[in-house]
Amino acid sequence: MSSNGHGHGHTPAAWTGVIISFIGFCVAGVFTVLANVPGFWAGIVLIFAGAVVGGLMRMAGMGSEPKRTKGSPAPQQS
Repeated sequence: MSSNGHGHGHTPAAWTGVIISFIGFCVAGVFTVLANVPGFWAGIVLIFAGAVVGGLMRMAGMGSEPKRTKGSPAPQQS
C-alpha cells in the first residue's frame, strides 16, 4: 500500500456507516430467506441508518473532508 494521501474512507465515520449498513444487509437477507416481511424492512431501515449515521459523524468532524475538483477555487481563509 502506498501512502499518497488518499483516505479511501479510512475514518471512524466511514467504518461505522459501513458496519451498520452491513448488519442491515445481513438482517434483510436472513429475513428474506425466512419470508418475514417486517424483518426484511427492518434490515432496509438499518441500511439507510448506516448512511445517516456515517453522514452525521462526518459532519461532526470524524470523517474526511470532501474532495475538491481540479477546477474549483481553494476555500478562502478569514
